[in-house]
Amino acid sequence: MEKPNSSLSPQLRLLLLLVIVTASSRCRAENNVVGGRGKQSTGVAFFIFGDSFLDAGNNNYINTTTLDQANFPPYGRTFFNFPTGRFSDGRLLPDFILPLIPPFLQPGNNIDHMAMGVNFASAGAGALVETFQGDVIDLQTQLGNMKKVGKGLRNKLGKEERDAKISGGVYMFSIGSNDYMSPFLTNSSSSLLFHASSSRFVAMVLANLTAVVKDIYGMGGRKFVFMNVPTLGCLPAMRLLMKNPNGKCYEEQVSELAKLHNARLSTVVLPRLARELKGFKYSLFDFSTSLHRRMTHPSNYGLKEGEEACCGTGKWRGIDSCGGKRSVKKEFEVCNNPTEYLFWDSFHLTDTAYHQMAREIWNPTPPPSSTITKTSPLAIVGPYTLHQLFHAAIHH
Repeated sequence: MEKPNSSLSPQLRLLLLLVIVTASSRCRAENNVVGGRGKQSTGVAFFIFGDSFLDAGNNNYINTTTLDQANFPPYGRTFFNFPTGRFSDGRLLPDFILPLIPPFLQPGNNIDHMAMGVNFASAGAGALVETFQGDVIDLQTQLGNMKKVGKGLRNKLGKEERDAKISGGVYMFSIGSNDYMSPFLTNSSSSLLFHASSSRFVAMVLANLTAVVKDIYGMGGRKFVFMNVPTLGCLPAMRLLMKNPNGKCYEEQVSELAKLHNARLSTVVLPRLARELKGFKYSLFDFSTSLHRRMTHPSNYGLKEGEEACCGTGKWRGIDSCGGKRSVKKEFEVCNNPTEYLFWDSFHLTDTAYHQMAREIWNPTPPPSSTITKTSPLAIVGPYTLHQLFHAAIHH
């Protein structure tokens, strides 16, 4: 098992990261970053909300459990060379759009650092405040933090420039997975899921998301990007937990909730917001389909393994032991080359996978024909690409 380098404190290592990687990322932007910080994206702020698929390290600074933290080795090993709090061996999807948008809670942040965007996401967070309550920063609290940033921008820039920054910004969301997984992970009979129908439970999740989006719209936000929820029964941890006898993805219960969420988000919630809110523009990234294509046809995406995680224990490395600091106090296994894997740990993806998906959402190209099925869409981003959103004119 790997041991952390104790010669530097986590805070000092993170400070050094910001100095070193910010400089080097500019040099490597053409090869490694989809959006870049070049002339085309200058002035467009990027505000990020949600869960561990997007959390850049906010949970490093809250009183929580190691289940909701990734600030220990081997996380971060392939790009940063030490853990940053991201649930990956390296970067997350937003890091390939605009590099190193700071976590809201990162010490030393000031309004100048936040002018190009802020990451509010929190691993374990849900749209419902009850989801892992007390251990995470729920979506409503993330909204409150965004409002604090909005006030700071007004004090720093003045109302006119602040309004232009907010209205021109892009707002990214990944939310819902924890709302649907938490009842099964905690086996809690008090969960709202066990006191409501699946349809009603999904409606509550989407209603909370909708309320937050409308609040940001009320602040002036007009451009939004949403990741839908993956087929949760295909994640290595959930496959192991749900114990499907045929060894395939678990298609019932938690996966059914995800499918219902995705269907309503794409056909009801987002089209309704577009009709009701003047100037509302959005991109919906079909994260579920993108992930499934890589699971079933990894070689088409330059991967060798689409089901087993790189880091963990047990079948599919589905026991969430990566790093050895969680509730499973076991030695853990780490693959030799994470770039060949889709999954980094029992729930999350590799730097390589996120890089590929960033390209898909920024300016998509048709997928390999062998990955297209009758039940999967050809286009997995729409109606706007992320590139189009970053350059879209604002109409109030």
